[in-house]
Amino acid sequence: MATMETPEVHIDVSGDMEPPKQDPKSGFNFPSFTNISTRIPGFWELLRLSRQNIRPWSEFLQTSNFKTVANVSRLTNRIIRNLAYFQSNYLFVFLGLIVYCLLTSPLILIVLGAVFYACYKIKQNATPMAFFSRQLNTSQQCAAVGIAAVPLLYLAGAGAVMFWVLGASFFVISLHAAFYNIDAIVTEDMESFLSETV
Repeated sequence: MATMETPEVHIDVSGDMEPPKQDPKSGFNFPSFTNISTRIPGFWELLRLSRQNIRPWSEFLQTSNFKTVANVSRLTNRIIRNLAYFQSNYLFVFLGLIVYCLLTSPLILIVLGAVFYACYKIKQNATPMAFFSRQLNTSQQCAAVGIAAVPLLYLAGAGAVMFWVLGASFFVISLHAAFYNIDAIVTEDMESFLSETV
């Protein structure tokens, strides 16, 4: 009796296996996170823009324009308009209170001076540093120095100073915005025209 032989079947399984490519839009991208400072305007640039939009201080402090309002709805409208019109002046009031606190708190001033000096030396040397098998550029090194200084600032009383500055700024700005009669210098029609032209 003759036996039938089955033909051998060969399947080619050779080839290169590649992991699926990830979409760059999804997931956490650490390099783009570390470069976030390039998208945010710097402190000096923000200060320069605010100085361009500042209102005259004689107008800001004109005592004859301080008046009370008849009802709450008009008070809310006045506060919103004053905040929009004098926003740069209010920013400089806030910065002035910060400077006052720094001048009256020598320990905080010493810690901040040490941080700025360390960042100056890091920028001057401009040498990358290895940290947990990752190279840190000068900006990241300065950020690390700032983070390391947070406990020292806390011990020097920066927390209390920060709350005082925020509280005093809120009180002064709210008081000015509530009692300053914006209608004496700019009407609502003129205000909308100015916002449209800008």
